Amino acid sequence: GFPRTLGQAEALDRICELDLVISLNIPFETLKDRLSARWIHPASGRVYNMEFNPPHVHGFDDLTGEPLVQREDDKPEAVAARLRKYKDAAKPVIELYKSRGILHSFSGTETNKIWPYVYALLSNKIPPMHSEEEN
Repeated sequence: GFPRTLGQAEALDRICELDLVISLNIPFETLKDRLSARWIHPASGRVYNMEFNPPHVHGFDDLTGEPLVQREDDKPEAVAARLRKYKDAAKPVIELYKSRGILHSFSGTETNKIWPYVYALLSNKIPPMHSEEEN
């Protein structure tokens, strides 16, 4: 997400005024497991997740049959370090938006369970768009 740091939040303030910020609270272990399950096909950039979007043949790209690799920053120990760093940097950003009364937080482990709540919030905040044909 963006902004990730207080400096980024301050830079964003200079170009626009936010009236809604969404924070998704996902357990550390869930994030670590999902990111650590990510593998890529280097030549194309295709991304696979061994849990919810695996290749047809384990370890090999669906289109070329070439081996998949795991980026160094997707290995479990690197992911854990990235998540700790992110949490420390994001804490003041979360507090800033909370103090402004524009932070809306949602917690969970599955997109299909969190999304309806996010959608309901956005539906109440953003007026529906009408096509040219309706006018």
